[in-house]
Amino acid sequence: MNPRRITGMLSGAAMSLFLISCGGGGGEKSTTDTTTNATTTPETTSTPTTSTIVTTPQDMMVITHKVKDFAKWLPNYEAHDSARLANGIHSYRIGRGLTDSNMVLVAVKVDDLKKAEAFGKSADLKQTMQRGGVVGAPTVKFTTNYYRDTGTISSNLRSRTTFSVKDWNAWKNAFDSTRQQRMDNGISDRAYGHDPNDDHKVTVVVALTDTTKAFAYWKSDTLKKRMAQSGMIGQPVRFLYRIVKAY
Repeated sequence: MNPRRITGMLSGAAMSLFLISCGGGGGEKSTTDTTTNATTTPETTSTPTTSTIVTTPQDMMVITHKVKDFAKWLPNYEAHDSARLANGIHSYRIGRGLTDSNMVLVAVKVDDLKKAEAFGKSADLKQTMQRGGVVGAPTVKFTTNYYRDTGTISSNLRSRTTFSVKDWNAWKNAFDSTRQQRMDNGISDRAYGHDPNDDHKVTVVVALTDTTKAFAYWKSDTLKKRMAQSGMIGQPVRFLYRIVKAY
């Protein structure tokens, strides 16, 4: 064989080996190269949202009365806390009337209705109210809440509405189904329930997030129609107040 031809063949083979070792020649990259250059997308995890809605029944006592001087009444009320606790009564909210800030609403949680009823009629409570400057006779109401929204909300303005219904379950279903409509009109449900001994006597507490919309909605024919369809009897009685202390 021609020596020049042999030399050319050897030179070509050497060049091919050189290109392969340098990754040239258009060949596929090694598995090691592919692994090195690959990007890993991190897994995303979602945290379950905790519901703020409580449907466990909660007995409440709500007292409304007028005071001469709120600044004097509040320390007197809080000094009586040990007597309330001894009767299974726990402070919850204190509100002041929107139109008359000396009208006070006291909402407390109750462990035992009979004890709370006796406490509400006790001479000790009457004396405590007198020392605090309570004017006139207080109004004491009991209710068992079956819906409470415990989530925080920016508005401290509340409406406590009492009324009668033909049928509790029918009213409840109708009320629950129109929650979004209330929200669209500046009203956010906070709690509802009925008298422990009479489920025809209903209490609803809502927060007002837009008073202009809320007041207009309360006067609307739409709401009147809704109330009639839900089986409400007569006209609702509303008390507007601002929460000034939460326990």
